[in-house]
Amino acid sequence: MYQLEKEKKRLSKLGLGCLILIVFLFSCTVSIYYVAKEIMRQEVAWYIVAAHIIILVLVLSVVFWIGIYFVYRYAVQLGLRWRIIGAICGWMPGVNLIALGIILTISIREYFFEKKKIKVNEYRLIERICDTRYPILMVHGVFFRDFRYLNYWGRIPEQLEINGAKVFYGYQQSAASVKDCGQELADRIKEICNETGSDKVNIIAHSKGGLDSRYALTIGDTASHVASLTTINTPHRGCIFADYLLEKIGEKTQKSVAKAYNSTLRKLGDYNPDFLAAVYDLTASYCEKFNTECQNVPGVYYQSVGSKMNVARGGRFPLNYSTHLVKYFDGPNDGLVGENSCQWGDDFQFLTVKGKRGISHGDVIDLNRENISEFDVREFYVQLVANLKNKGF
Repeated sequence: MYQLEKEKKRLSKLGLGCLILIVFLFSCTVSIYYVAKEIMRQEVAWYIVAAHIIILVLVLSVVFWIGIYFVYRYAVQLGLRWRIIGAICGWMPGVNLIALGIILTISIREYFFEKKKIKVNEYRLIERICDTRYPILMVHGVFFRDFRYLNYWGRIPEQLEINGAKVFYGYQQSAASVKDCGQELADRIKEICNETGSDKVNIIAHSKGGLDSRYALTIGDTASHVASLTTINTPHRGCIFADYLLEKIGEKTQKSVAKAYNSTLRKLGDYNPDFLAAVYDLTASYCEKFNTECQNVPGVYYQSVGSKMNVARGGRFPLNYSTHLVKYFDGPNDGLVGENSCQWGDDFQFLTVKGKRGISHGDVIDLNRENISEFDVREFYVQLVANLKNKGF
């Protein structure tokens, strides 16, 4: 498939970059040894030694820049942080070699991890384990949109498609009430059914998108076009800390913040953004009322997923700051949503890992494109969808 071939080419160039940098480090070590040996022998004229040093520096510089270009260009796991650290430390003798060693280690790990994933996908390619009876509709959470060049779901959709899934997106507004977003999703569901000729869809919804989707199922005959709803880290029982913050922040400040957000969200594609409506619909007080009014629809399979961060620093900004606040009000959480709030439907999975890392609200949708030890987010979704297929959906 095209995606696999594209990934193979990327990895081959990343592997080449890693190999060149390894050669660079080895050559540096050997060169330093032999230059030092020449100097200590004192049998060679100083200008010859100087010429040797200049030639070595020039050659090794070319080797280094070729290698670092390939690694910076094709490594995903370096992220922006290590690219910046590498650029800064590159001018500090001694420290630059330490930084290079870390960058090389990260890149080599990525190379072998992704090579293994390619082999697994090639092995099961013919099985098309994610080729579900009904297409997959992926629904984003609050304050984000579905962009063509910056996928909200990271590397997950491509992995599902490699394994046979037909993936579509919700395209609802990023910040509006649950009812407004739910109406948009209801229309989108019917649009997908008309486009594909399928009777139904399987919905996978993250965060507030889960509430939007639950409401969409109650509109008209929408539920007859939905086979399953899988909610990912959705605050079904709301966020108590949101009630607390809204109570502490004055109405004037709320409106001021909302005005700024709404202005920005219009520029990003929302036609009628309502920041405060979106926030209030995530409170525990709203969700208590919502759950009474919005019951599960018979005939639709409901399941849910939750996760938690083990320590606050395990999450990326701003989740590393919000974790303690959420924990005080909502208990163990993913940086935004408490464990008890995530559970909904017939089946529930709670994701966690050993050690200090944990799995954050962003990690479960591959927001940072980060390979996490003990948790392969892409494979998790492959197995999630494969399970839907096995259930006949």
